[in-house]
Amino acid sequence: MPRAIKRNEGTSSVRAVDRALEILKLFQDGKASKSIMELQSASGLSRPTLYRLLDTLAAHRFIRVTGLPQRFSLDYAVGQLAQRWLAGLDLTTVARPILERLHERTKETVSLVVLQGSEAIYAVELVSPQILSMSRGVGPVGPLVMSASGKSILAHLTDDVIQVEIKASFHRIDGVALKKALVKIRKDGFCIARGEVIEGVVAVAAPYFNSSGAVAGAIVVFGPDVRMTPERTKGVIRDVVAAATEISSAMGQSTRG
Repeated sequence: MPRAIKRNEGTSSVRAVDRALEILKLFQDGKASKSIMELQSASGLSRPTLYRLLDTLAAHRFIRVTGLPQRFSLDYAVGQLAQRWLAGLDLTTVARPILERLHERTKETVSLVVLQGSEAIYAVELVSPQILSMSRGVGPVGPLVMSASGKSILAHLTDDVIQVEIKASFHRIDGVALKKALVKIRKDGFCIARGEVIEGVVAVAAPYFNSSGAVAGAIVVFGPDVRMTPERTKGVIRDVVAAATEISSAMGQSTRG
């Protein structure tokens, strides 16, 4: 039978769990290993308490201890949990509430684009509730060199892939101008297309990234140019970038690469 836990013991145990989780979070800065002094300074814990927690985490393979003087790093149990979480991650389920909030804020058509291999796919579309609305539907995006969503993705792919996309396009593409535009898109974190795919339509897209920091797709908002004026587009850009950042975070990315 389960052992009865006294109230004060339970409170102490919960505090220990909180402290242990905070220790694990200290490794989010990307530094592979830390000394006991670094961990103590960042955590504010006494050295005896810190050592007890580290010993427990090490016993469960969440922390690895190496060298003299000792260095502490994350161990394989953290990776196992991450792999199992990623395996069960359903992107469209995770993204939908984020897309719905963006849809509510902009009142324009919102789409989730997913990069599958070398092809970008419109996976989810929430059509604008306004009388004059635009819809692409679900399915292939088409050439990555020709749309806001495509170029926002392409800007984060390799030069070799960019060159392949230029050669594969059935449109005549100025490769030099495109590559210059992609550099700006990568720096800005978003792409705007005015009448590029459909005349009279303005699209704003921002990429999102997976847990490895690789581009995984894009969010795009598009609507008629009579509503998507330059002034209003500024607010849409902020909303789209924020939503893409939120999806990246939901997919396990801690920092942009």
